[in-house]
Amino acid sequence: MNAVPTAAPAEQSGTAGRQLPIIAVTMGDGAGIGPEVIIPALLNADTLRGCRPVVIGDAERLREAARILGVTCDIVSVDGPAQAEFTPGRINVVDLGLLPADLPWGALSAKAGDAAYQYIRVAAELALNGDVHGICTAPLNKEALHAAGHIYPGHTELLAHLTGVEEVSMMLSTPKVKVIHVTTHIGLIDAVNRIEPGLVERTVRRGHDAMVRAGVEAPVIGVCGINPHAGENGLFGNGEEETKIVPALEVLRADGIDARGPLPADTAFYLAGRGDYDLIVAMYHDQGHGPVKVLGIEAGVNLTVGLPVIRTSVDHGTAFDIAGTGRAEAGSMVEALRQAAEMSSAPAAAR
Repeated sequence: MNAVPTAAPAEQSGTAGRQLPIIAVTMGDGAGIGPEVIIPALLNADTLRGCRPVVIGDAERLREAARILGVTCDIVSVDGPAQAEFTPGRINVVDLGLLPADLPWGALSAKAGDAAYQYIRVAAELALNGDVHGICTAPLNKEALHAAGHIYPGHTELLAHLTGVEEVSMMLSTPKVKVIHVTTHIGLIDAVNRIEPGLVERTVRRGHDAMVRAGVEAPVIGVCGINPHAGENGLFGNGEEETKIVPALEVLRADGIDARGPLPADTAFYLAGRGDYDLIVAMYHDQGHGPVKVLGIEAGVNLTVGLPVIRTSVDHGTAFDIAGTGRAEAGSMVEALRQAAEMSSAPAAAR
């Protein structure tokens, strides 16, 4: 068995004296690689220096994952975050005890799908009560979720429903640039039609609030245009910037939000990468995703903003083909936890 790497005891507060955020880590689909990436990620010394992670899942499944990985650690069931202790080699688990002992690895299971739903439900309740400051999700399997009778496209929509939020935004975060999207998974023509001043304004506000929560007191936000060169004074397009974006920027600026634009998207990301902007607002999927994947796909994390807390996720699925083999890489979970901590430095507001 491998011993846990030596690390200094985790502190309740960080180097700047701020209270470390409590992050609920949902175990995802227990038949997938979620348990196997959670174990090394939560034992990582950098994770403990940045946040106080508490798993919402099944303790025995995590113990089985630790055995598969050959890792020695102390997996402790707790009633809630208030009972957790944060020391090297210890993993705190709000143990729902939902998975059968003989659940096979790498196989579709309605029981695992229902358990994944329950983990998210409990994490949402903790968030609404102000008991956690952020949520970091291991992958679930949509087919298993649906087989259990929970018909949601994925984590984002499920969390929005459980927290009573009607509209959320996708933010992609890398060490160089953060991008929030006005529209995401729709066709380009549909995206242009859907963009309107109210949606632009709400998206920028969600991004602004997320950055403030992360400790950026007065974020500088660059807002992309829709057309090449942001329309170049009517030369390209049909005046979409003036009708769909500019009115939103005027309202935002009047409220003291430093939102600049519309900016030509072909230079906005370069300027953000060198530090001119804290956040870029992309109008449609590829406008934001393409540059982010060039700048930092290996360290990119998907965030959901507009919820009572920040939610981050790994950039991979359940990987049923390697689940239970000990071959899963934990790097994406480590980064998702790091960015959950970075974006959740302010406590969640209890409802």
